[in-house]
Amino acid sequence: MTGIADYLLLAAVVFGVNVMPAFAPPTWMALVFFNVTYDMPPYLIVPLGAVCAASGRLVLGTLAKRFRDHFSERRIAELDTLRAVAEDRRAASFGALMLFAISPVPSASLFIAAGVTGMRLGRLTLAFFSGRIVSYSIYVSASAVAAGSIESLLRRGFTSTWSLVLQLSLLALVVGLVLMPWSRLLGRFLPPASGPRAREGL
Repeated sequence: MTGIADYLLLAAVVFGVNVMPAFAPPTWMALVFFNVTYDMPPYLIVPLGAVCAASGRLVLGTLAKRFRDHFSERRIAELDTLRAVAEDRRAASFGALMLFAISPVPSASLFIAAGVTGMRLGRLTLAFFSGRIVSYSIYVSASAVAAGSIESLLRRGFTSTWSLVLQLSLLALVVGLVLMPWSRLLGRFLPPASGPRAREGL
């Protein structure tokens, strides 16, 4: 019989996986594992998983935001340019974030990028949570017909070459994002001078 300790273990695993900046197994695999192994109902583990995943990503983004203090003033100014353009187009940015959140693409790099650019993490976390409610529901529901192959599924998740290459590519994109001359590339899209935006805050 599933007890409170099992749900606490699930919460800790999902939170820990989502704090990791790279090379963590997909959260949906953890949810599928607990659903199949401990017979946890999807209507409980999906929202619990989404809350813990969003909390972990928020912590990851916050840590990345603290790390940007180590950049030069010039580099911070370049990243602030990117943030200003993204935050000035909130509707389009939120829609793109929702699509990203629903997709199976690893999201750690997105939160790291948001943190180092100084973006507000509240909207990003909300979009991530909303998207994960949808995607986790799909994955956990589908696991019912694939219970017999759960071991094989988890093994592929940990050893997939495609997954490793994808995560390395996303980390490379974050490095490229930090090094790009955004003030020159995006100068034309900057909103009219209205004073600097706050660099911190959710």
